[in-house]
Amino acid sequence: MTISKRLFALTIPAILVAGAAMAADAKKGQEVFENSACMGCHNTDTDEKRGNAPALKALYKKEGMTEAKVIEKIKKGGNGMPPYEEQLEKDQFADLLTYLKTL
Repeated sequence: MTISKRLFALTIPAILVAGAAMAADAKKGQEVFENSACMGCHNTDTDEKRGNAPALKALYKKEGMTEAKVIEKIKKGGNGMPPYEEQLEKDQFADLLTYLKTL
């Protein structure tokens, strides 16, 4: 085996492990959801709205719903929802989006 092949063989597992460590965490995203005002307004286990707040169960399966729309809504708020762009750290935001995809 040549040196370049050995180096390649050793590098790929390291990259995969590093990538997995940087991946967003749905469990942490659930904690972000539960420790913020999100849980007070949004249902996650039923399709029932709470006042003006839509239920988030199967959010990404709803017609016309895209990740871009979800991101924009969380960042900018609107219709009674406060903006969270300044309140969430980048990793918290990624974890929250990952959690919402599990609903």
